[in-house]
Amino acid sequence: MLKRGSCAEPALDLPPQCGPGPAGAPIPKFPIPESQPHLHRSPLRRRLLLCCIKTQPPPQPFSSSTSPPHANAMDVSSLAAAAPSLAAPSLSQKPPLAIPLHPSPARGALLPRASVAVRCAAHPHASPPLRRADGEGEEEEEEGGGGSGAAPPPARLRVRGIVEEFRAAPDAAGRARLLLAYADALPRLGEADRVAANRVMGCVAQVWLVGRCDARGRMRFAADSDSELSRGYCACLVSALDGARPEEVLDVDPTDLASLGGVAAGARSRASTWHNVLVGMQKRARAAIAAREGRSPSEPFPSLVIGRDGAVCAQGSYAEAQAMFLSPDESKISELVKYLREKKVGVVAHFYMDPEVQGILTASKRHWPHIHISDSLVMADSAVKMAEAGCKYITVLGVDFMSENVRAILDQAGFNEVGVYRMSSDQIGCSLADAASSSAYTHFLKEASKSRPSLHVIYINTSLETKAHAHELVPTITCTSSNVVATILQAFAQIPDLNVWYGPDSYMGANIADLFQRMAVMSDEEIAEIHPSHSNRSINSLLPRLHYYQDGNCIVHDMFGHEVVDKIKEQYCDSFLTAHFEVPGEMFSLSMEAKTRGMGVVGSTQNILDFIKSHLKEALDRNIDDHLQFVLGTESGMITSIVAAVRELFDSYKSSKQSANIEVEIIFPVSSDAVSNRSANGSHHLESSTDTDFDKVSIVPGVSSSEGCSIHGGCASCPYMKMNSLGSLLKVCHHLPDKDNKLAAYQASRFNAKTPLGKLVAEVGCEPILHMRHFQATKRLSDKLVHQVIHGIGEPTL
Repeated sequence: MLKRGSCAEPALDLPPQCGPGPAGAPIPKFPIPESQPHLHRSPLRRRLLLCCIKTQPPPQPFSSSTSPPHANAMDVSSLAAAAPSLAAPSLSQKPPLAIPLHPSPARGALLPRASVAVRCAAHPHASPPLRRADGEGEEEEEEGGGGSGAAPPPARLRVRGIVEEFRAAPDAAGRARLLLAYADALPRLGEADRVAANRVMGCVAQVWLVGRCDARGRMRFAADSDSELSRGYCACLVSALDGARPEEVLDVDPTDLASLGGVAAGARSRASTWHNVLVGMQKRARAAIAAREGRSPSEPFPSLVIGRDGAVCAQGSYAEAQAMFLSPDESKISELVKYLREKKVGVVAHFYMDPEVQGILTASKRHWPHIHISDSLVMADSAVKMAEAGCKYITVLGVDFMSENVRAILDQAGFNEVGVYRMSSDQIGCSLADAASSSAYTHFLKEASKSRPSLHVIYINTSLETKAHAHELVPTITCTSSNVVATILQAFAQIPDLNVWYGPDSYMGANIADLFQRMAVMSDEEIAEIHPSHSNRSINSLLPRLHYYQDGNCIVHDMFGHEVVDKIKEQYCDSFLTAHFEVPGEMFSLSMEAKTRGMGVVGSTQNILDFIKSHLKEALDRNIDDHLQFVLGTESGMITSIVAAVRELFDSYKSSKQSANIEVEIIFPVSSDAVSNRSANGSHHLESSTDTDFDKVSIVPGVSSSEGCSIHGGCASCPYMKMNSLGSLLKVCHHLPDKDNKLAAYQASRFNAKTPLGKLVAEVGCEPILHMRHFQATKRLSDKLVHQVIHGIGEPTL
């Protein structure tokens, strides 16, 4: 066994002046042998010429079944003791770091002949080397004359020591050399450990991490990568955290590594390796603590796995219910397409539709192009395009404010004769829209009207009537979850001393405030990347002038509270995290943290879909076996569009070359206490009433099918959206054209009522939407809106 502070290396042609010298004696300098030019790479390697040689057997590669061979690497603290004048000041406070003399001819391969262990000579007045975190090697240190009873530094301090070491490097080239020196020291993993199950997601290169807790309660880590830079990142963390207690590993703050984003020039995209490997280590540390305390692992969330051949495997009853209609009935597809084609019916549907409906609509689109599934903003735009293409009717599969918006936008575009139909004779509500029509929200707006200049930013997911009444109280612009931040920042930049009042989604409002508070500690350069007109000073000045409504939320995104977040932290912290902007703060913060390391997205449903597609495309371009795991932090109805997009990408990459085995897993983070709600035949017909939509509710053990609503509030899928059934769509199409007026209750509302100022609701309600359209096109608020904010709604525009 190698001694602590030694390093297995090939024989070196060293001069005879090796050994300790008198205190304060100058360190001799020796020329680098012509045959060993690799010793020029790092100042650390020059110091090794002070060391003595001792023949030892060659090192063995690390296996997850054994402890990492730290004794096979040189202890830099011993180096500091041997040559204190050459060591950076931070080294005296650092734990042992694995830095090799130089790489073997084939990096990590076993040497073809006996190697040598090099042990650094101890200077008689130098500080003793630090003990390892787990106390191993203490006897060896004492044999070398450097033993001490000092307690090892906490893992977090060792991480900070590594950060300081890189900061002490003179330039980027020096940092890169140091990083490669760490990479040289890291033992290679065996092929048995270089498997998909040990892959660290979110890294540009392939990175594998193995971790376990040994009999003494210490974490044992090993890692590897097919990139030398990534190997260097891994080596730094392994050298700091291997042998630490699980609690020490969890105590390491990712912000300690934030300054290492530019360790190597041109390697910014690899900087997230630090963070993602650390997250993987902390996940294993949590599991070790749970095992020590006798806690059994909790049941995983339900999920769908989409294979390279497009096949879907459901895991858990909730996922089975979602997967049931991903391969729809061909006879139903033919029936629907027949109606749509004969009667020239266009279909616009929201992402949150029932899986049965979405499955059939997705398949039907191959035969009838006027079908579009999207978020609420694009639905109205798509309806206009369908009308332009000759569709006589538009069926809207969504909640009532969506059909109202479609009706109003069609009228604005001149398509008054095109019929617009909902899918139920009953009201198809929305918890957010209801919150915005409450008296409490009106009071919120009246308070806003007292503070000039004020701008009301209202979420698109509200009724046309609400938008109209709000706009007459306070100048109003609508927003979506994807443009709300840009809208507010531009408003603050464009109108001095502005007050912004956002509503009605309380979670989104809190998340916007949280995001701005994060920006308040950023540098001007970082803020300029988000919005070029802002700085640290301007962000801090706007914080007191941002107000948001605090009593409105979406019942779907209310599901993603602390219980779900705790389980994600425990089991899925190393997965890709997606979150709608409407989720509670805990889920928002978790996803924002993941976003900083390239592992998360926060935004709209379309942003989430694009994020999944982007990472799958990267995996397909690499063409290496991979398993991508995404936590779906929004309504589960999106799964149909996700599966369709994933299958389409898989199909587009089919070629004659060998295809890697790539899988995509979608995790449904559903609360463990769920309520199942299904009608007898899974469809709501024209004759249905409210009791068939919400009666027969039963509490089920664990996660179940349909809405999956928690008894503590929140649903994994929207019960309002599920009122849009395939049966209703077929019957509406069957009755068109409605000569007998049987579909009167299904027609989208056309507002003929007037506002308090005597204007048509439809006209005033569309104005905030048009203001948003202008912002989307120009990235600036319109002159008309700015005038309204400064001078008031009633004043004429100059």
